Amino acid sequence: MATPPGAEHSSELTAELERALATKGADYKPRTEHKDGERPHFTNRLILETSPYLLQHAHNPVNWFAWGKEAFDEAKRLNRPILLSVGYATCHWCHVMEHESFEDVEIARFMNEHYVCIKVDREERPDVDAIYMSAVQALHGSGGWPMTVWLDAQQRPFFAGTYFPARDGNRGTRHGFLTMLRELYNLFVNDPNRVAEAAQSLADAVKSDLAEGGVSSALPDGRVIQAAVDYFERAFDPVHGGTQRAPKFPSNIPVRLMLRHHARTGDEKALHVATFTLEKMAAGGMHDQLGGGFHRYSTDREWLVPHFEKMLYDNAMLAVAYAEAHQVTGRADFARVTRTTLDYLLAEMRSPEGAFYSATDADSEGEEGLFFVWTLDEIRSALGPDADRFTRFYGVTKDGNFEDRNILFVGKPDEAEWMALESARRTLYAIRAKREPPLRDDKILAAWNGLAISAFAVGGRVLSEPRYLEAASRAADFVLQKMRGNGRLMRSFKDGRARHEGYLDDYAFVTAGLIDLYESTFDRRWLSEAIALSDEVDAHFADKERGAWFLTRDDHEALLAREKPNHDGAEPSGTSVQTMNALRLAELTQQPRFRESAERALACFAPALSERSIALTEMLLALEFARATPKEIVLVWPDAELPNAFADALAKTFVPARVIAGCRQSEVDELAKLVPLAGEKVAQNGHATAYVCERGACKLPVTDASAFIQQLK
Repeated sequence: MATPPGAEHSSELTAELERALATKGADYKPRTEHKDGERPHFTNRLILETSPYLLQHAHNPVNWFAWGKEAFDEAKRLNRPILLSVGYATCHWCHVMEHESFEDVEIARFMNEHYVCIKVDREERPDVDAIYMSAVQALHGSGGWPMTVWLDAQQRPFFAGTYFPARDGNRGTRHGFLTMLRELYNLFVNDPNRVAEAAQSLADAVKSDLAEGGVSSALPDGRVIQAAVDYFERAFDPVHGGTQRAPKFPSNIPVRLMLRHHARTGDEKALHVATFTLEKMAAGGMHDQLGGGFHRYSTDREWLVPHFEKMLYDNAMLAVAYAEAHQVTGRADFARVTRTTLDYLLAEMRSPEGAFYSATDADSEGEEGLFFVWTLDEIRSALGPDADRFTRFYGVTKDGNFEDRNILFVGKPDEAEWMALESARRTLYAIRAKREPPLRDDKILAAWNGLAISAFAVGGRVLSEPRYLEAASRAADFVLQKMRGNGRLMRSFKDGRARHEGYLDDYAFVTAGLIDLYESTFDRRWLSEAIALSDEVDAHFADKERGAWFLTRDDHEALLAREKPNHDGAEPSGTSVQTMNALRLAELTQQPRFRESAERALACFAPALSERSIALTEMLLALEFARATPKEIVLVWPDAELPNAFADALAKTFVPARVIAGCRQSEVDELAKLVPLAGEKVAQNGHATAYVCERGACKLPVTDASAFIQQLK
C-alpha cells in the first residue's frame, strides 16, 4: 500500500495503520491502554506533550498535531483543510468520540489522507477554545465538548459542531462524522470560493463576539444588580432549589450575589433562593455524600443524578459560597459542607508539593459513575446492623435510583443523624477506595489553583482552621515559585514542567487568592505579590482604548481574534475577577491607578450589563463593591498572636464590602508602606485594637471584640 499523503512526519504511525488495514480491516479498534512492556499499535506526536488529554490521544491512529505553527505550515504546504478537535481529559463525550472515531482505522486513514488534524486541551489553551467555541455558538446557538471545527490554513472556521457519531445512522444521526469529513473535504476542494466566503463571514462574527465591550461615560447603576436578582428570583425552583430547568449547574444561581443583595437590602427572598439552593445541592446526589466535594452538574431537577466528573474550580468556588452562607446564617450544615469539601480537596486532589490537580473523570471501568454508586446488598454486607439506619438516611433501596444501583442522597437533612453515621461513612469510603478509581487529570493550572487558594484562605478564616490556611500558603508558594517562566506566570504544570504563558484568568484568580490569603494570615508577602501581578495585568493585558483586559498578553501569538472575556459561566471570567481585584487593591493601597482600572472595566461593560446582567454575575459582585462604601479594617496587636476573640469576630461576621489589614505593633511602619491607612495605628494600652474606617475616616478604636462586631455591622 502507498504511504498516505501528508504522513511523512509519522512513518511509524503510517506503517502500523497500513498493516492494521491490510490484516484486520476497518473495524479494527486499537487499545488505548497497554500492559507494562506492551507496545501500542500507534504512536503520534502527541506523545511529546504533557497534557493528560493530549496524551490520551497519543496512541490514536490519527496523525495528530498539537496546536502550533508546524500544523498550519503543513496545511498550507499540502493545501488541506484542518480538522480541529478540542476537549479535556475528564470529558465523557470526548472519550466516546475518541473510541468511536479517532480509534477507528478507516476514519483515521481518511483524516490522515485529507486533513491536517490538530488536538487541543481546552484547559491548557483557553484562548483557542474561546475562539472556536464562539464559532460553534454562532452556527448552532450552543456549544460543548468535544468541539469539532473545520478550519482553513488561515485559522478561519468554515464549519463547526460538537460530538458527531462515527457513521450515518449511529445514535440516530443522519450524517455521521466520516460522512461529514468527506463532504466538507469535497466542498473545500471543489468550491474554494464558497468555503472562503463562509470562513471569512464566520471569522468576522467571532471577532465581533470576542471583542465585546463598549465605551461608556458612566458606571453601571444599581438597576442592573436588581434586574439580575429579579430574574433569579423568578427563575428559582421553589421545590428543588436552583433554577427551574435540567440539567442544573452550581453556577445557575449566583449564590454569593444573592447573599450580598440580601445583606445590602434585607431582601429575604434573595436569602432564601441562595440558602435553599445550597441546602438542596448538599442533600442531593451531586454532592459526594461519602467523600465530600461536588460533581460537575446534576442531570435532573432534583440534584440527584450527577454527571460524575469532579472539577477543582467547582469545589473551590462552592467552598467559598458555603462559608459565606454560614457567616450569614450561622447554620452548622453550611460550615460542615465547607469543611468536607476542603477536606476532599486535601485528601484526593492535592499534589505532594501542595498544589491542586485539575479534575477527576466521570468514568471508571468503562462505565460512568460506577465508582460512586452502591447496591443495597453491598451496604448491608459492609455495615451489618447499622445498615438500616444508613439506608433510611441516604435513600438506598433494592431497586436503586441509578439503574439497579444507588446514588446516595439525603431525603431529610438532620445534622445529628449525619454525625451519628460518621463511622458508617468511613467504612464505606474505605471500601470504595479499593475500587478502580476514575482517571485523575493531574495537571496543575494556575487559575484553578488561585480559586483553591481563595477557598482555603476563606475557609480557614471562617472556620478558624489553621490547616486550611497552611494549605493555601503551600499552594500559593508552589504557583509563585514553580509556575514561572521568564519572569511570567505560566498556565500549566505537569511532570516537572511549567508550560504555556498565563492568561488573564491565571493572573486574576491567583491575585484574588493572594488577596484572600493576605486577609486571612496578614502575611505581607501575599499582598506584595498580588500588587505585582495586578500591575502586570494592567501593563500587558489591558485594553488601553476601551477599558478592561484581554485574555492574552500583548505579545501573545497571533490568533484569529483576541478575546476580551465577557461571560461568567461555570468559571468566572478573568475580567470580572480582575475588576474586583482592582477595587480591593484600591482600598488597601489607596493607589488611584487601581480604582481607575476597575472603573474603566465597569464602564466598558456597562452596555453589556444593562442588556444582560445575568451573563456577568461575577462582575455584579464587583459592582456591588464599587457602589458601596467599603469598610477599611485595620487590626494592630502587641508582639504576640492576634487574640482569638478578634479572629472569631472576623470569622462570624459577613461584611462583603470590606478590606482587612493587620500586623503586630512592631510591624506597623512596614505594613504602612503597602497599606497607608495602617500608618500610626497603635495597640491601645498594649491591647489588640481594631480600627474600622470608611474612606480613610476611622471610628473610635476598640479593644473589645463585641464592640468590634458592632462596628462591623
